[in-house]
Amino acid sequence: MRSFRQVDVFSTEPLLGNPVAVVHDADGIPDEAMAAFARWTNLSETTFLLAPTEPGADYRLRIWTPGGELPFAGHPTLGSAHAWLEAGGVPAGADVVQECGAGLVRLRRGDVLSFQAPPLRRSGPVDAADRERIAGVLRLDPSDLLDAAWIDNGPGWVGVLLRDADAVLALEPDFAAFGDLKIGVVGRYDGAGAADGGGDGGADGAVAVEVRAFCPGYGMPEDPVTGSLNAGVGQWLAGSVLPASYVASQGTALGRRGRVHVQTDGDGSIWVGGATLTTILGTVAL
Repeated sequence: MRSFRQVDVFSTEPLLGNPVAVVHDADGIPDEAMAAFARWTNLSETTFLLAPTEPGADYRLRIWTPGGELPFAGHPTLGSAHAWLEAGGVPAGADVVQECGAGLVRLRRGDVLSFQAPPLRRSGPVDAADRERIAGVLRLDPSDLLDAAWIDNGPGWVGVLLRDADAVLALEPDFAAFGDLKIGVVGRYDGAGAADGGGDGGADGAVAVEVRAFCPGYGMPEDPVTGSLNAGVGQWLAGSVLPASYVASQGTALGRRGRVHVQTDGDGSIWVGGATLTTILGTVAL
């Protein structure tokens, strides 16, 4: 039997964030068993904590969706670091250093856990043919896309900017037409903002944007709250369309209340953080 935690990420209240299943001491579990367990949990991600193999890493993390393994994902990174620390893990330095398929990812501890956004694997504008395809699966006219860019840090994200948060919340995509697309959609809150405030989107907790993440190829039509996508959005829009530091709302359309804190450091690096809370603690036979 191995220790197991299920951690709610990006919410201070149980059951309103995005859960991740975390298996501790996972060395020796075959890939086939990891994949089967990820399918069985049927969560957006299931992770496995292993001994590190890279110098400077505190642990190694493998991240699985019901459809396969990812090199990096954000909410599993935060939830797994929370689980590792709660189980008695002690980082070698001031920050926690995670080894994963995307390399070494640094996490810092403050009011919330935050990870440093990894470099984008693919960036830049989206060509006209892809914009038309993206608009089609979102059931929009191409002119509704104020901007679009590749913001892929591992999962394959393409980012789409709409006119406002209401336009984001109104989307009813054609999931059967997605193919391999993984689309993150963002729209600003203006005026009254989200339910808990909104408007200026500063670091004080006001919500600046609504975000949705559509990824049916990973075995789920919509991911509730997504760290990797918000990291890519921050690298794309923070300091230009959006404030340098802001709070994003995600999960509203799914009955969640995710809050993602995006912070730009003086050196231009993006940090993505949020609340983490263990909701299930036990053991699992793997």
